[in-house]
Amino acid sequence: MFTGIFVKVLSITLLIAVGVVLILGIGTLFKGGNASKKYSNKLMQLRVLLQFLAIIILVAFAYFFKD
Repeated sequence: MFTGIFVKVLSITLLIAVGVVLILGIGTLFKGGNASKKYSNKLMQLRVLLQFLAIIILVAFAYFFKD
């Protein structure tokens, strides 16, 4: 029971984190100026890293916690 709730909460948290970084990156990109030059590429790199981690963790959950 505990593992099922833990898996769901962690999965949703990972997906929300990816979404937030994506929205911040796109917003910074469209804002332009110094903020865009300084942060937009870094935010998109962080998004790719978070997506990679989320996929690896979700696949591990699917493998280890299958019913």
